Amino acid sequence: MPTYIIQSQWTEQGIRNVKESANRLDLGRKKLKEMGGDIKAFYLTTGPYDMLAIIEVPNDATLAAHLLWLGSQGNLRTQTVKAFTEDEFRGIVGKLP
Repeated sequence: MPTYIIQSQWTEQGIRNVKESANRLDLGRKKLKEMGGDIKAFYLTTGPYDMLAIIEVPNDATLAAHLLWLGSQGNLRTQTVKAFTEDEFRGIVGKLP
């Protein structure tokens, strides 16, 4: 399954209700599983982003649906990038002329 890294920032609503954030993470994990995906790792971070999650989803449409659902909750904003595993990296570089 494709891997993505989601960097998140709390909105005013999200930080105001930060004590509920662990429950929100559990709900997000449950929703993603229902969509066929999985959170492989989650981190609370310092710097410009508050959280980082590494997820796997079946396809881009599933990713888009999950991100729209997350955003509609009003607690965070996301920045997402596709990630390639080491094996995928080696395969890509191995195809270079």
